[in-house]
Amino acid sequence: MSATSDDVAQSTVVLLHGGGPGVDAASNWASVRPRLSATFTCLAPDLLGFGTRIAGTDGLTGPRAWALARARQVLDLLDRHDLERVHLVGNSAAGGAAALALLSVAPDRVDRAVVMGGAGTGPLPPAVPFYDDPTDQSMRATLGRLVGDEDVHGELLDELAGVRLRQAQRPGAERAFRSMFAADDIPPVDLTTIVNPVLALHGECDRVSPVAVSQRLADALPHGRLAVVAGAGHWIHVDRSEQFCSLVEEFLNA
Repeated sequence: MSATSDDVAQSTVVLLHGGGPGVDAASNWASVRPRLSATFTCLAPDLLGFGTRIAGTDGLTGPRAWALARARQVLDLLDRHDLERVHLVGNSAAGGAAALALLSVAPDRVDRAVVMGGAGTGPLPPAVPFYDDPTDQSMRATLGRLVGDEDVHGELLDELAGVRLRQAQRPGAERAFRSMFAADDIPPVDLTTIVNPVLALHGECDRVSPVAVSQRLADALPHGRLAVVAGAGHWIHVDRSEQFCSLVEEFLNA
């Protein structure tokens, strides 16, 4: 018996990476994509402004404009793959915010969503990360804040620092990144109107965004739920990869 379109949609997950300097989808999801791919068909695009998608973003300014543009990017991706409905996993202030934006404008295209680290609903950082001091050392320090225990992930952080430094120095990358933190006058997503089930994951030891941000997010969502992962930092999927996958699989398969 051939699979129906609903069967295909239920098994497809779009992985939306985080928003740190020099990030791309491949490096962001490397720790968990193999296991998730055993259960789901995973799509992991480079989001606008990062990786291979820096060109053509000159007109975007402010976090909400970027989130809406990325939501449209994901809708285009779904159309190209003939996918009516998918699950979303959105990491932090890039992928998480894009997931919330997509839920707000096209809820019929999404079944369930998992968002991480507050999904960009907390305050903007007081300074733009990394680019005021774009060195090997500052990139390594930026990445170090994302895990619960740097000593555990030292080799990985050293490797990623080199990759992300090169990507952060691509033409147009700094301009795009700085514009993501600029003020805009677009109203935030009205979380009370999101009808889809959403799981908000937050690391207990997150040094980027406090757990309270995800608690407020889950409380505001009509069908929101919070899970705090003990011992994890902002990168839950790196610090606690097996637990992360189990939580995602359980929620998306419910």
